[in-house]
Amino acid sequence: MDIGAIRQQFPILHQQVNGKQLVYLDNAATSQKPLSVIEALDHYYKEYNSNVHRGVHTLGTKATDAYEGAREKVRKFINARSMQEIVFTRGTTTALNMIASSYGMEHVGAGDEIVITYMEHHANIIPWQQVAKKKGATLKYIPLQEDGTISLEDVEKTVTSNTKIVSVMYVSNVLGTINPVKEIAEIAHRNGAIMVVDGAQSTPHMKIDVQDLDCDFYVLSSHKMCGPTGVGVLYGKKQILENMEPAEFGGEMIDFVDLYESTWKELPWKHEAGTPIIGGAIGLGAAIDFLEDLGLENIEAHEHKLVQYAMERLSEVDGLTIYGPKHRAGLVTFNIDDVHPHDVATVLDVEGIAVRAGHHCAQPLMRWLKVSATARASFYLYNTEEEVDAFVEGLIKTKEYFTNVF
Repeated sequence: MDIGAIRQQFPILHQQVNGKQLVYLDNAATSQKPLSVIEALDHYYKEYNSNVHRGVHTLGTKATDAYEGAREKVRKFINARSMQEIVFTRGTTTALNMIASSYGMEHVGAGDEIVITYMEHHANIIPWQQVAKKKGATLKYIPLQEDGTISLEDVEKTVTSNTKIVSVMYVSNVLGTINPVKEIAEIAHRNGAIMVVDGAQSTPHMKIDVQDLDCDFYVLSSHKMCGPTGVGVLYGKKQILENMEPAEFGGEMIDFVDLYESTWKELPWKHEAGTPIIGGAIGLGAAIDFLEDLGLENIEAHEHKLVQYAMERLSEVDGLTIYGPKHRAGLVTFNIDDVHPHDVATVLDVEGIAVRAGHHCAQPLMRWLKVSATARASFYLYNTEEEVDAFVEGLIKTKEYFTNVF
């Protein structure tokens, strides 16, 4: 990939922060948006802004075609069998809550088990906690190896015939661990459970094939993959979505409404109550076009090379601890001895370098790591080795500053 040409398509990258050239390394939180996505949103709101499905006028027809066209782009992007399996949501968190509040509440009972891992994002912990509490079920955690990976042997021990749901993130937003979700799905199915995959951190960075993974649900967010905020996707196998009650009710998702009874539309619209996120879906479609033009294989290879380079350079910083396995996705989570991660992020910001600091919505994992917080640099398709160098030099300055002050 021509990274220089790619960077030209991201206007936000060409600015100074605190008098320094911006180095944006907070992509696991949200990615930046290329001109094609910005222009797609601008074009929709300027030229054919209208509600979808209900109207027969020209603008409504254009908006409907673009909205449903985005659904087909998502279907192809993750290789779902049917557009009926693609439900637009407000994001990964909403999608996971929909699965828990609808499928989980209906299919989990007293004495049943829900299995997750210690590395999950809060969005893939709290909904299952609520289901377990309300239904009298047990929430179980697959243990982690010392390097923050999952052993399939431990999965076999944790998942039992009482397990109804296994829900695991594909890629850890803290450790960079790439989990064997295909193999975990096979174990789940063998025990009569369904498999939920949190794809928030995987979808922007690698080619996804939900049929090959054989997961029952897969969720993703647009804003981490060059698309707009406030829109995401819930993929579910058609038969499961057909049998699953809607999590929300109102306009758009109904077929017939009487005074005391109502019926629902066919898939996927039965799970999309109210006016949908039309502009967001159109923007997500434009982001998918952008990513597919570059090639997910090329993006993954670029990020792998970049994170390996970063790991090598970071070895030069004394007193720096990196968390997670050697083989990882494109992020590095770390701490510097005797320097709080918020202080690290603050000093780096003075140098124009944006990183994330805190618990990363993964407090159970922080406790497993025996830390209260960490700093994280996360890379994407537009980052360069020169930016990694600036990042490492910023860390050396940070360490020197706190060494001299204290």
